[in-house]
Amino acid sequence: MTGRKILLCEDNSLNSEIAVALLKDKGMSVTVAENVKVGLDEFSNSAEGEYDAVLMDIRMPVMDGIEAAEAIRSLDRPDAGTVPIIAMSADAFADDILRCENAGMNGHIAKPVNPDILYQTLSKAMSDSRK
Repeated sequence: MTGRKILLCEDNSLNSEIAVALLKDKGMSVTVAENVKVGLDEFSNSAEGEYDAVLMDIRMPVMDGIEAAEAIRSLDRPDAGTVPIIAMSADAFADDILRCENAGMNGHIAKPVNPDILYQTLSKAMSDSRK
């Protein structure tokens, strides 16, 4: 996963620090957005294909992760439909995961984040998006 670029949308500074450390430990670069609206703007203004994946909290101020995932998927650019979007949320019931899938997300990681599950989910989602 070395060299991959991740957009992390997370409003909790401790959760953000942990995720950034885990991602950088595997050689990935990370852009942090303090809420999903900022993350949506960052993705919208990025070069096509700049981000290999988006990690997104669901419960966030300004706009929630479900709305942001739907907004990314509706953007008029080729990578908007293919970039892996993965939810990171303490909301981990079957209904919550289904809502994420229905919004166009490619995966769900329960908080607190298990590093092995984070790496496995990201690796699979990024691999699937390249097919």
